[in-house]
Amino acid sequence: MKYPQNVALKYSADGLIPAIIQDATTRVVLMQAYMNEESYKKTIETGLATFYSRSHKKLWTKGEESGNFLHVTEILADCDSDSLLIKVHPQGPACHTGTDTCWGEVNDADNFLFYLEKYLNERKNDSPEESYTARLIQRGINKVAQKVGEEAVEVVIEAKDDNEDLFLNECADLMYHYIVLLVAKGYHLQDVIEVLRGRHHKK
Repeated sequence: MKYPQNVALKYSADGLIPAIIQDATTRVVLMQAYMNEESYKKTIETGLATFYSRSHKKLWTKGEESGNFLHVTEILADCDSDSLLIKVHPQGPACHTGTDTCWGEVNDADNFLFYLEKYLNERKNDSPEESYTARLIQRGINKVAQKVGEEAVEVVIEAKDDNEDLFLNECADLMYHYIVLLVAKGYHLQDVIEVLRGRHHKK
């Protein structure tokens, strides 16, 4: 997790700092809450977004009752160090009402691959009898990885020919199984993008 280093956060007179929660993949703003110094430190220690409840006067970890945890990937302080932007991978709806966001928006990415990743994350918990994705993941990482390898070979084979339909369909199969592998391993497309972005910036 990335978080501000050597930055003195400016808490309000009552010891709080506002925190805007954003989906790390879709960039959709999910909710706003408040942190105090203790909840901020706990968030860094656990990787789960933890806030301070002004009404109940205590710390609360998002998802501790609903199971809809917010897995933190990065924390940014604004230019004045008096508010936070917290990027997360949400495990379910962010709002206590059951909606994706506290503003009633749907947390969907414009990029279809991110939508597909979210869909497959949901499908992995379905019945293996009803879902190919769930059935494949249930068979274990070795089987998922093997399937990615098989599809990669099919792409290479079709790349040598001039059948556009077959080539693109094999590419789609490879992409699908690649995302399933990420899901099975507990990673996200954004994690891979950050690695690629880091390599690009080193040039």
